[in-house]
Amino acid sequence: MSDIDGIDSTVATAARMYDYYLGGKDHFPVDREAAEAVLRAAPEVRLLAVENRRFVQRAVRYLAEQGVRQFLDIGAGLPTQGNVHEIAHEENLDAHVVYVDNDPIVLSHARALLAEHGTTAVIQADLRDPASILDNRQVRELLDFDQPIALMFCAILHFVPDADRPGDLIEAYKRLLAPGSHLVLSHVTGDSRPQQSQGAADAYKNTKNPATLRSKETVTGFFDGFELVEPGVTYVPAWRPDEPSAVDPTLAWMLGGVGRRR
Repeated sequence: MSDIDGIDSTVATAARMYDYYLGGKDHFPVDREAAEAVLRAAPEVRLLAVENRRFVQRAVRYLAEQGVRQFLDIGAGLPTQGNVHEIAHEENLDAHVVYVDNDPIVLSHARALLAEHGTTAVIQADLRDPASILDNRQVRELLDFDQPIALMFCAILHFVPDADRPGDLIEAYKRLLAPGSHLVLSHVTGDSRPQQSQGAADAYKNTKNPATLRSKETVTGFFDGFELVEPGVTYVPAWRPDEPSAVDPTLAWMLGGVGRRR
């Protein structure tokens, strides 16, 4: 059966499973069951979720310190502590943030959270339909595409199959970005832990969001036309860590990077 507002509690979704990995409460039994199946195949998936979240926060803080004041976070997922707007506003209270996700439960929860934030909005849309995002009224009201924007695809593109041509989709967004804009991206890979990562991908086949593993070469290719910020595309725990980590970065088989449009 389906719940109100288009929220289907009968099929697991990536956003609600991610919430479960992070210790949140905005998920259903079907999401917990699917997430536990993934964790049985690859127990480090919870580590991936935590380290990806930390990567996002460090990347946003870095960009805010560089003077970036606009953020378009596509595939934002459910709200947690340390969201993009919270990190950006620590540097500049006038930073504008638009969150995008196609899961209706994200829209419901995020709108309640952001009700009093005039510089922040959330819209429900599918990244595979760039026009529905780039031409959206709220997006255009909050973001000035003649000025630098941070375009974010964090832990979302691995849910776009090769048949949907993720590289071409990214290009549709990148074409509208002004010089000085940035691309922030993270993506699961099978390079370092092929057996565990493939086991997790197989478990995701039973959810609404099957996952595709991609190599570092492919993920790096998503940054074509952008100059990579040091240290380039690397495992997310190793991207500008706040302090030396005791975690072997390859155990968190999520690649991340930040690139700047010249």
